[in-house]
Amino acid sequence: MAETNGSGRMKRAMLAGAALVALAGAAHAQRYEAKIVRTQHGIPHISAKDWRGAGYGVGYAYAQDNLCMIAEEFATVAGERSLHFGPANRATLGFQPVDNLSSDIFFRSAIDLPALRRGLRAQGREVLEIVQGYVAGYNRYLRDIGPQGAPEACRGKAWVRPITPDDTLRLNEKQMLLASSLALAPAIANAVPPGTEKPAAVSSAVLPDFDRLEIASNGWAFGGDVTADGKGLLVGNPHFPWAGPSRFWEMHVTIPGKIDVAGVGIAGTPFPTLGFNRDIAWTHTVTAARHFTLYQLALDPADPTAYLVDGKAEKMIARTVHVPLPDGKSFERTLYSTRFGPVVVMPQAMANWTGKMAFTMRDANRGNQRGVGTWLRIARARNVGEVRDAVTQTLGIPWVNTIAADRHGDALHADVTAVPNVSAEKIKACATPLSPVVARAATLLDGSKSACAWDVAAGTAVPGLMPAKDQAIYQRRDYVANMNDSYWMSNPRSPHRVLSPILGPAEQPLSLRTRSGFKETDALIERGKVDHAGAKDMLFANKSLAADLVMGNLLNLCRGKAEVAEACAVLAKWDRRYEIDSRGAYLFDRFWMKARSIPGVWTVPFSLDMPIQTPRALAVHGEPAAKLIETLKAAAEEVAKAGIALDARWSDVQYAQRGTERIPVHGGDGQLGVLNVQISEPAPGGVTPRHGSSYVQVVGFDATGPVADTVLSYSQSPDPASPWYADQTRLYAKKAWVRFPFTPAQIEAAKVGEAVTINE
Repeated sequence: MAETNGSGRMKRAMLAGAALVALAGAAHAQRYEAKIVRTQHGIPHISAKDWRGAGYGVGYAYAQDNLCMIAEEFATVAGERSLHFGPANRATLGFQPVDNLSSDIFFRSAIDLPALRRGLRAQGREVLEIVQGYVAGYNRYLRDIGPQGAPEACRGKAWVRPITPDDTLRLNEKQMLLASSLALAPAIANAVPPGTEKPAAVSSAVLPDFDRLEIASNGWAFGGDVTADGKGLLVGNPHFPWAGPSRFWEMHVTIPGKIDVAGVGIAGTPFPTLGFNRDIAWTHTVTAARHFTLYQLALDPADPTAYLVDGKAEKMIARTVHVPLPDGKSFERTLYSTRFGPVVVMPQAMANWTGKMAFTMRDANRGNQRGVGTWLRIARARNVGEVRDAVTQTLGIPWVNTIAADRHGDALHADVTAVPNVSAEKIKACATPLSPVVARAATLLDGSKSACAWDVAAGTAVPGLMPAKDQAIYQRRDYVANMNDSYWMSNPRSPHRVLSPILGPAEQPLSLRTRSGFKETDALIERGKVDHAGAKDMLFANKSLAADLVMGNLLNLCRGKAEVAEACAVLAKWDRRYEIDSRGAYLFDRFWMKARSIPGVWTVPFSLDMPIQTPRALAVHGEPAAKLIETLKAAAEEVAKAGIALDARWSDVQYAQRGTERIPVHGGDGQLGVLNVQISEPAPGGVTPRHGSSYVQVVGFDATGPVADTVLSYSQSPDPASPWYADQTRLYAKKAWVRFPFTPAQIEAAKVGEAVTINE
């Protein structure tokens, strides 16, 4: 099935050309030209005279730094993992491991290329041309390096190939579905009717707990009323994977008179989707809203592939997908979809396909190409009002809050995304007996009633999406902030009115990280007007709110108990932070990650009148107190069993491996109430980050443009041979920052090597 011969290459080239013409028209008459200047830490500044040239430079520079990673990702979204890596092997799909066969089946069934092409064309000529240029730039880099010029990790691999615009469409669709369909990929790929042989040895199809997905972030926008210069100040601290296609990559894109924007994007994005321009800065945090609904179907007793709506039978739509395999054969599976989306099977959530019922999921981000156009509007905005218009008019932002500040001193938080238009009343009226069982993870509606379809509101970009007026928007002159809790709390002085539950919980306990964020924000403002230095100190203070809340009572509780005497002594000396030199931090990490779920651990419950201060007061009597001592003892034993001293410095435990170098990493798990999140996994002698603080930015404005202090925690390139593989990781370890060069004079002063001009 692999096209490795000359005819295969020719066929792909012809398809690529046809796709380019279809998307942008008259491609044969167009030329591409871009200038790439690298500054310190490998940041590329791409300048061009038109949109095609800008995309051309970005595609080329991104491939220079990330070729193996993105080439594999193009194979993934094309449904070719089984062909190149074997069907039984696994890879990370979004944020979960999935076997290659399930991944391929999902992408080959979920991707609707004709619809994606129409969606991209609807974004306008500028978007079409910058995407077209990106494809041409990527392919130009492949030609320049030749088959043996790729990095060692992918040198000579068949999956390193030229791409077409369709590859970028698939990749963008994957990113849009990251917090919805992608999380349910095995449930979709392995849904077969009753009586059909069930798939064997496939990834577990479990309904994810979307409240616990490790897609997190912190973001603040300070308005002119609280800043030192009266202008806006943006603080962005997204927590994202340290490996894979969701790694951020820094860039600066300029077309004179049309766009001048800097920041980061992820794999396949042809311009920054998080960053700043001369007048505005913006960041994103993952929203608590749900971007899909499940439906429970009543089936036709005579046919398990037909379902009843208002008592009338409708036949499911069958689609057979073919997955190429390494032996030249292909795997075949027929999947089924309905007016309420594809059928899903998740036995652990009791969502089984039987002769009587089936379950489906409808995704608000399916086919969402509007995000590209929305982000381009944001990148060119001159004030937060224009950012607000971009987000609300398109409903193109997929699953993140938008937080922005401008030079005029205005601050914006828009929790406005592509979300199902389902009211609280509809959720209640359309509930099934199983709805409460899965309510923590999903909204389940009754698919036997047509009235349970999403409501259609006038003026929305897509029928069935919730209009922006029914979602949450804050625009203020003091500050707004979000740490992944719901729309309800963006500023404690002004909680939002309660909205539909599909947008997240309201008037419920906040996470320790959110509480820490608001406490530290208020403390920062109380110390004086907010500036870059204060914001940076707040971000990397590495305080643990959990420690501040529990350590007093815990030390009293464990005093005099021989079984925890050593652990108690270590914690008594700990500074209650996750700094490189903090001793005892890992012991508390292991303790609190277990202790936080002990029933009755707090004696003062959550109060709606004191949402930042409650719950609090660690239990010191009764069964909860006894379990706390047991948990501390177990934590000490776990640390010792790992060969780590109870009073080990945090730098001896948490580190990033770069070649033979172990770079210490500060920060801790957000469930400890640490703002500077690092979620780690076991590594030799300790733990290493897999997800956490990534591209961190503090952006204000002066008379000439933005003033941006940034750091990319994991550095610009994942290639060990790159000079940009570890340099910013060392900076992050030292809490050092990069003053991002933006003006021509700043770029010239920070230039590394000679400028490169590419054209064709």
